[in-house]
Amino acid sequence: MLITTERLTMRQITESDWPLFLRLNTEPCVIEKCFDQPCVEDVRARFASRLPRWSVTSGAWLCLVITDRETNQAVGITGFDYDGRSAEVGYLLLPEYFGLGYATESLQSVIAWATRVHLISAFQGIVTEGNSASETVLAKCGFKLHEVIADAYCIGGVLYADRIYKLNT
Repeated sequence: MLITTERLTMRQITESDWPLFLRLNTEPCVIEKCFDQPCVEDVRARFASRLPRWSVTSGAWLCLVITDRETNQAVGITGFDYDGRSAEVGYLLLPEYFGLGYATESLQSVIAWATRVHLISAFQGIVTEGNSASETVLAKCGFKLHEVIADAYCIGGVLYADRIYKLNT
């Protein structure tokens, strides 16, 4: 599977992407509004769960490596977890690629692909309160704020609200 945009390509993650995945899941400025610093064993388990070949019925996360087409450099990951009713989207970018529109461009193309190829029409994004960059990405992709759940998630000993965004295509 290969998804392309004007600037990006996206392909399913492979074992050789471990250094990228580890960095994305442990770099403080990437994860500060997402989750607490995990141990390497937990990151390895999360990585391993994304390696099997994905299908719409696999029950696993579709994890795609985002690559800049011009430089051939990996810039992050994107994808979704589909439960048969809706797909929960997610994305992480390396800090040197923040603010370039890559998250929006990649997410728009993944949603279009999932809608066209797998007829998925309901999408959800859960953002931790204060992660305004992710909220902006979701809004640019057509998501609307659906629900706010106070004190739903703890990062660094602080409780944050979950902001749940939805999109129906």
